[in-house]
Amino acid sequence: MTKIAISHLGLCTPLGKTAETVLSRLSRGDIGAMKTRTDLIPDAETLVGEVTFSLPMIPEHLASYDCRNNRLLLCAAEQITNRVTQAIADWGPQRIGIVIGTSTSGIGEGEEALKIRSQTHAFPEKYLYSQQELGNSSDFLRHYFNISGPCYTVSTACSSSAKVFASARRLLQADLCDLVIVGGGDSLCKLTLNGFSSLESVSKGHCLPFSTNRDGINIGEGAALFTLEKLTADDSCSVILAGIGESSDAHHISAPHPEGRGAIAAIQAALEDANLSAEDIDYINLHGTATRKNDAMESRAIKQIFGSTPPPCSSTKPITGHTLGAAGAIEAAFCYLLVSQENSRQTLPPQIWDGVQDPQDPSLPLVSQGQTAEVNFLMSNSFAFGGSNASLILARNQRGEDR
Repeated sequence: MTKIAISHLGLCTPLGKTAETVLSRLSRGDIGAMKTRTDLIPDAETLVGEVTFSLPMIPEHLASYDCRNNRLLLCAAEQITNRVTQAIADWGPQRIGIVIGTSTSGIGEGEEALKIRSQTHAFPEKYLYSQQELGNSSDFLRHYFNISGPCYTVSTACSSSAKVFASARRLLQADLCDLVIVGGGDSLCKLTLNGFSSLESVSKGHCLPFSTNRDGINIGEGAALFTLEKLTADDSCSVILAGIGESSDAHHISAPHPEGRGAIAAIQAALEDANLSAEDIDYINLHGTATRKNDAMESRAIKQIFGSTPPPCSSTKPITGHTLGAAGAIEAAFCYLLVSQENSRQTLPPQIWDGVQDPQDPSLPLVSQGQTAEVNFLMSNSFAFGGSNASLILARNQRGEDR
């Protein structure tokens, strides 16, 4: 099968928007992006991962797409524009595709419009329901880049922007595209916060993945975009998409299978797809939501596949919050940043928690502050409602080595 290069990355995260800033804060386990909000859940404070820097304005000719979700995506899109522009010149706009993952789209603007309607009995003049459509994000980017290749959105809850990598690879391998823009974006809104609150899944403070004291998630927002293209023999690209595994166990509408059957299937499929053994993986970015059931099943899945000596692993959600439909792309971006560095020994993202292991769950080798490792093959896991699971393996492009 054709190897796929991950050639460029655009970032818009609570940790920042440049590779240097994000990697620095990630490696330090900087939790400064977590902010207390009182306007999201009635009569409650909640800690969220928030993008606080200024976002670019949507161009005037695309004003109908103006919502926070698309501004987050635009921030990331501006960073890959040069590569996309060159690709259009090389292959034509019909050979460039877009696959985006999201779960919120422009729901935040819809909430504000409903608030105004309840007060005035009319929606705001500029309000467009179309901004809430899940396909709005990919359609916005199609018009922004002025391309005409395949364009669609994947919305499978928290695995959305991990599964887009599989969709994009299929487009490239079927020779329908020469370059595919993939990634995801999600913005903070009351609907998701109150939905998780109704499930009693929102933490009362800072989330504590894999701790016996964990009490739920912190929600976050952000976006990440990548350009994927076929790897050529003389390609200088430093990162390749080595493996993808997907599964759908459909155990329950919101709870994962307690033994992690779907997670195990996705991870195994990714390893087989990459022609790797469990021992080859240098670091795992865990899904690690800090909910009782997710952490219990994920720790069991990791132990089932990696045995008594799993690689170092951590959940980065205490640093950014759970960015829902954007989580797969943002956490894949973290792996990309680690494996794209010239030096193969890197400081891993530390596990931010209270250190109190849940005795009912298998213990994992969670990354400690300042811990380093040789990073050549990194795994990122995303597990979603309905048992929609995805596991990605990103690898250093070891040119000349046949795997």
